[in-house]
Amino acid sequence: MDDIALEPRAAALGAVSLSIGGMTCAACAGRVERALARVPGVLDASVNLATEVAQVRFEDDVPATASLTAAVERAGYQAALREPGSQLGEPSAELARRSAWAVAAAALLSAPLLAPMLLAPFGVHAMLPGWWQFALATPVQFVLGWRFYRAGWQAARVGEGNMDLLVAIGTSAAYGLSVHALLTQGDAHGTHFYFEASAVVITLVMLGKWLEARARRKTTEAIRALQSLRPEVALLRRGDRELTVPLDGVFVGDEVIVRPGERIAVDGLLIEGDTQVDESFITGESRLIDRSVGDPLTGGSINGEGRVVLRATAVGTETVLARIIRLVEQAQSRKAPIQRLVDKVSQVFVPVVLGIALVTLLGWGLGAGDWTRAILNAVAVLVIACPCALGLATPTAIMAGTGVAARHGILIQDVQALETAHAIEVVAFDKTGTLTEGRPTLVTIEPQPGWTADALLALAARVQAGSEHPLARPVLQAARDRGLATAASALDVQALPGRGVRGRVDERLVWVGSPRMLTEIGVDIAPARSRADALAADGHTVSFVVSAPADQSTPPVLAGLLAFGDTVKPGAARALQRLRDLGIWTVMLTGDNPGAAAAVAASLPIDEVRSQVLPEQKAQAIAQLREGGRRVVAMVGDGVNDAPALASADVGIAMSTGTDVAMHTAGITLMRGDPGLVADAISISRRTWTKIRQNLFWAFAYNVVGIPLAALGHLDPVLAGAAMALSSVSVVSNALLLRRWRPGV
Repeated sequence: MDDIALEPRAAALGAVSLSIGGMTCAACAGRVERALARVPGVLDASVNLATEVAQVRFEDDVPATASLTAAVERAGYQAALREPGSQLGEPSAELARRSAWAVAAAALLSAPLLAPMLLAPFGVHAMLPGWWQFALATPVQFVLGWRFYRAGWQAARVGEGNMDLLVAIGTSAAYGLSVHALLTQGDAHGTHFYFEASAVVITLVMLGKWLEARARRKTTEAIRALQSLRPEVALLRRGDRELTVPLDGVFVGDEVIVRPGERIAVDGLLIEGDTQVDESFITGESRLIDRSVGDPLTGGSINGEGRVVLRATAVGTETVLARIIRLVEQAQSRKAPIQRLVDKVSQVFVPVVLGIALVTLLGWGLGAGDWTRAILNAVAVLVIACPCALGLATPTAIMAGTGVAARHGILIQDVQALETAHAIEVVAFDKTGTLTEGRPTLVTIEPQPGWTADALLALAARVQAGSEHPLARPVLQAARDRGLATAASALDVQALPGRGVRGRVDERLVWVGSPRMLTEIGVDIAPARSRADALAADGHTVSFVVSAPADQSTPPVLAGLLAFGDTVKPGAARALQRLRDLGIWTVMLTGDNPGAAAAVAASLPIDEVRSQVLPEQKAQAIAQLREGGRRVVAMVGDGVNDAPALASADVGIAMSTGTDVAMHTAGITLMRGDPGLVADAISISRRTWTKIRQNLFWAFAYNVVGIPLAALGHLDPVLAGAAMALSSVSVVSNALLLRRWRPGV
């Protein structure tokens, strides 16, 4: 987590997010998109109905926010610039309260109208007089239901339709038919009114939208849970004083005190104290991690039992937590490719429904001569044909899937990657840092005659004491473990690029490096060649230690050799076996020699190994594995050399323990270096894809079955309203089942 960089992998020329108000169905989302796309400078706009957020990309000539919001308002909706970190699709408590009261009022007014219908099968006749029905239905129709008229008119005046228009026309027809009967036939016994149809349909639609909004808010719980990790205040140390300040009062370089059990306010470096921290919000694992002076601390983590002081290195929107929140929000706000099909259907859906309703009206009126029946059947067609379920089917599943994945350490930055991952057939792994720890350890010390292992190790450690080379660290660690004194570094140390290092230790010159270095200084490695070759064949990296008197009175001689190995990650074997159980072919791509690659592969259930693959050749290997586009290939890596392969794969998966470049390139980032998360990422993708298909099937099937039934007179308007409300709620509820997903299943 030292150098984590979590930004979108493909930055647009410019982008802005808008909160959109007043949308009720997929047709609304499409209308807002078209309105935004017509603003000069806008490249494209994507509106997510479930999150009520518009993502707008534009050219260098940035359009003014006012022009974007004005375009949305002309289309009949509300728009406001969305501030970073604001809640995703979360209405205010006051708005939620007003919606609940409106539903309750509509239900109270509609109940006396609906009760006689429900009691009639039991022989109870309690029909209210017509004027009483009129008095109860009118406020529901024109006060509580005014929103449908307003939104429907805004759509109609620009030549488009939406759910509100269908509801407004349908309920107005039933209400108007009842008023006509009341005025022409009076309140005589036997006169049938349809006030209950208009009032109950409006009530059911309002109830359905309220339930849908409540369920939809649950899909953003992952974001709200992450946002709750940010403390509101921080304790600063300035000189001899300790000050409690709001979080936005902390700046880079400030010294922040964190007491035992508190959440760490900002990202920083530990400068005083030792502790353990819980970073489960990043890694998905609740185990405590040791932290000492010089180690990084991540804002949002929970401090253990130690009182520590850190120096802030990132604050506000630049912290790891803020960037994770931003990426999850962006992923949830974007559209999956399959949503394009739904959008095309939604554009023509409302006009087609209006046409079917007109045909139903004329067919029953002219054919059967029963205009009352014709109006009721046309009303049923208009009411049941709500495109809400279509609009919510995909985004709610995407939101639930990305949210639960983030909670378990899988950060999905690209919705297309989530949609594609379900079909992965081949997973290619980089070796170092992905399947192995990526931290070489000293496994063998082979002194030549006249030397001891400790003397050889101490000599090498003193020469490499100031080196940042990956092989220097395990030498120094091994020397410390053996209690060898390495405080006094060598003098006149000189790095020999690509070959090794040279320095003077006391009265001796010492070289540590590769066979090429030995050749250059004229040292014969024949005595150790067979042993060095055997170690290399086993996958070890071999360094030679050479010594000579400082006055070079005698030529340099080989003092011994050091062999380094990279251990396989503890969970790598199980991770690969899980992929194999899923029917996925696994491949290891590495630039190491065949011996090193074979040594790692011997302990893993991997299907194919390709060694000595240069970085530019990894992308070619991905293309070969794809077999001309017939197979979906994922690449898993963590280094700069993996970036071309990550970009060329159908799905790029990066380890967050690796480099920034890899994470910029990949569509999915694993928040801990556990290869087992690869199978988990594929698992959540498959679950999400299944939910998308289920939702779209039910949304389409509901309309395919419901509209003909209504047109043929087999569906009462009240039942049509109930079915319409149920459809949206069922789609969102089905998507919420994804929250039950757990890793490893």
